[in-house]
Amino acid sequence: MSDTEYLQKAIDLAATKSKNGDRGPFGAIVVMDEKIIAEAWNEVWETKDPTAHAEVMAIRKACRKTGYHELKGATMYASCEPCPMCLGAIYWARIDKVVYAAGRDDAAKSGFDDAIIHEDVCKPDREKRILFHQELVEQGRKVFDDWNKNPDKKMY
Repeated sequence: MSDTEYLQKAIDLAATKSKNGDRGPFGAIVVMDEKIIAEAWNEVWETKDPTAHAEVMAIRKACRKTGYHELKGATMYASCEPCPMCLGAIYWARIDKVVYAAGRDDAAKSGFDDAIIHEDVCKPDREKRILFHQELVEQGRKVFDDWNKNPDKKMY
């Protein structure tokens, strides 16, 4: 199948799953070796989990299916441009390629506006909308120092 055909499947999934209005209009598919290994949709309302976006849910399913936390060689097809959280998950999963349909401005017009996150994330802590305060730096660093010395650590 082509990128266009896989993307249409993600769009169809978003349309079908959001038809009743009880799910956000987002769908995502993960493809590896020309096979769909996971498909998912927005499940925020039903799970009461703000991280249950279609892309994150697809990554979770794909990783369970592969038995590994990385999806190198995979392509994510998303009905909409991934939000900053989903983008972070895509990077952590090491997905090679993302193909998406609607853009963030399209989502914003429907009330799914993540512009404040895009604007806020690169600001210094003192300028962010959410209060960030750093303390116990040395104690926090010690955990990393100990972890770095651990011969049994598993990198990811």
